[in-house]
Amino acid sequence: MNRRGRFYNGVLLLNKPIGITSHDAVTNVRKTILQRRAGHTGTLDPKAEGLLVVCLGRATKIAQFVSDFDKVYEAEVSLGRTSRTFDSEGLYENQLPKTAPDFSETEAQEVLNKYLGRIKQQVPAYSAVRVGGQHLYKMAREGNFIEPPTREVEIKEIDLIEYEKPFLRFRVRCTKGTYIRSLANDIGKDLGCGAYLSALIRTSVGHLDVAKALTLGEVTRYHSNGTLYSHLLPYDKVLDYPSLYISDELLPYIISGKDVRAEDVTKVEGEFAAGDRIMLKNSRGQVLAIGMAEFDHDKLQGPSVFGYTRVLN
Repeated sequence: MNRRGRFYNGVLLLNKPIGITSHDAVTNVRKTILQRRAGHTGTLDPKAEGLLVVCLGRATKIAQFVSDFDKVYEAEVSLGRTSRTFDSEGLYENQLPKTAPDFSETEAQEVLNKYLGRIKQQVPAYSAVRVGGQHLYKMAREGNFIEPPTREVEIKEIDLIEYEKPFLRFRVRCTKGTYIRSLANDIGKDLGCGAYLSALIRTSVGHLDVAKALTLGEVTRYHSNGTLYSHLLPYDKVLDYPSLYISDELLPYIISGKDVRAEDVTKVEGEFAAGDRIMLKNSRGQVLAIGMAEFDHDKLQGPSVFGYTRVLN
């Protein structure tokens, strides 16, 4: 229990600094607020900085949904050298640098455009992904290298910020599970000069922006003066799915997953099709559950219009 005798329940936007792991950042928050129930929704490497979405208390129930949000990064890739970790930590010390290409900004953008869409990525050998129950990075550090798995990810947007030889800077919006380190390594391979990720900032997760994130120091200060509650986001400010509002008579039965009938719905918010993820809300707009729509928003009918994924309250 925290110093004010209550638990925090809500989503904290944290601006993770360079030099610590995401786990360490969450541990710092736990120790500060004296609350164990906290977890992040997507790892940032120690060499990266930016938005880490931290769920506190009952808000940990929505972590799986926030993890599915697209991410936006600003990346700096250094051309001419390679790295065993695909970032500056694993640079080969005795490697002779190769000359980076002379690109115009138009040519640099054309290089980036090759990665738009769904692509196959190899997971870095130095990553927290588990193979056979063991973390890849632990096996790599012990000299036990295995072929890392590949993933299909989607690069939805990739836009040049600047090319100042040998540094290629760009902004990318991608699906979860995308390794920007792997993207940097692939760019270097394709250009024939090698490359590694030299800087990375995560600027947004879905519609959540790093501009509204707190530093670790601010978390400490706001907790100490009793104002941290006002900086936490409720479910409905984090999840932006369409919603069904239900009658108060059904509320006691939501916890047991009772079917939501068309006649139980008092209001429809947003548009959706059958199979889309939606929220269930009470008359005050509080989110009760997350699930899947069983009918289109304008064709609600039948004994069940909502398929439960997670009850929140």
